[in-house]
Amino acid sequence: MFQNRALLFRDGPRNGQQIRVRGRISLYEPRGDYQLIIDYLEEAGYGALRQAYDELRLRLAREGWFALERKQALPRFPRVIGVITSPTGAAIRDVLATLRRRCPTLPVLIYPVPVQGDGAAERIARAIQRASQRRDCDVLLLVRGGGSLEDLWAFNQESVARAIMECAIPLVTGIGHETDVTIADFAADLRAATPTAAAEQAGPDQMEWLAKIRLLDKRLQQAIRYRLRGQEQQVISLRQRLIRQQPRRHLQNHAQHLDELDQRLRQALRNRLERERLQLNSLATLLRARTPINRLRERSQQLQNLAQRLRLAMALCLQTASQRTRHSSAKLHALSPLATLGRGYAILRRSSDGMVLRRASQATVGESVEALLNEGTLYCEIRAVATD
Repeated sequence: MFQNRALLFRDGPRNGQQIRVRGRISLYEPRGDYQLIIDYLEEAGYGALRQAYDELRLRLAREGWFALERKQALPRFPRVIGVITSPTGAAIRDVLATLRRRCPTLPVLIYPVPVQGDGAAERIARAIQRASQRRDCDVLLLVRGGGSLEDLWAFNQESVARAIMECAIPLVTGIGHETDVTIADFAADLRAATPTAAAEQAGPDQMEWLAKIRLLDKRLQQAIRYRLRGQEQQVISLRQRLIRQQPRRHLQNHAQHLDELDQRLRQALRNRLERERLQLNSLATLLRARTPINRLRERSQQLQNLAQRLRLAMALCLQTASQRTRHSSAKLHALSPLATLGRGYAILRRSSDGMVLRRASQATVGESVEALLNEGTLYCEIRAVATD
């Protein structure tokens, strides 16, 4: 039974929600029923934190903050490891002890921050941002010992998750115990169950690597010995084959064969030179028999005869052409109007347009005409025109 003043939630309590109440128990005697009369109701502290945790985790997951493609791979051999934690807590002692055991020569850079209480989340976020900007280390450890949900609440803040997501250095979380999972664990590049486990993930085991190196060195020495034995056996085999084949005898045989080839080559060259000499003598004799001097003389005489005939033909042609030209000139002169004018005739031409007058009807009284004579021109005026 709820009294109105006890309903502090806007929508009322939900199934499964953890609440804390204050009230009294009463007995309804007619039926023997007990009643719980609640005077005050509030959400339990753990339940409120859990609800806020779940809402933030789901929202950030939907926004892709925890996506695998955002995760960075850890370096196999970091040069410096950074640790963000309380400088007085048990977590830093566990981390340093683990790193001292696994890789005692590896430098460790500590970023001291409070890990719970007011302002712890902001200090943790600033330490992550500072480490990301300075790049003084190759991997970061964000660690804290175990505690309640309230104790670990600084690692469930959005500011810490954002700093982890934006960190340029791979970050490993080791917060609380194995069952404790914070928002920072989801945002980190790698989540370890405990601070000790985080140190083991980030710091290489020097003894393990030394054992691997010793094993590889042993395998390398065995491979080298095996290769040397194989090469030695091959050298022995080649030496035995060389002894069996007696290279001196082969060299002698090849030298004798080379002498034979040299003699044959010299004889072949002599034969070739003799054949070439005989062929050259034959060609010289043939050339002397077919010398072009006589033919040149014959061709020169023919050329002189042809030149003489050409000169005679050209003279005859010129004489004939000259006679034909004189005859044509006489005929042309007889037909020339100048010859007509020389016999006392004239050519009348109208002064205005230069038209030649062939009939009297073409002239007009008072018109000016020109009379072209054999020598000179007369400018006349027509007084009368007779057409008969």
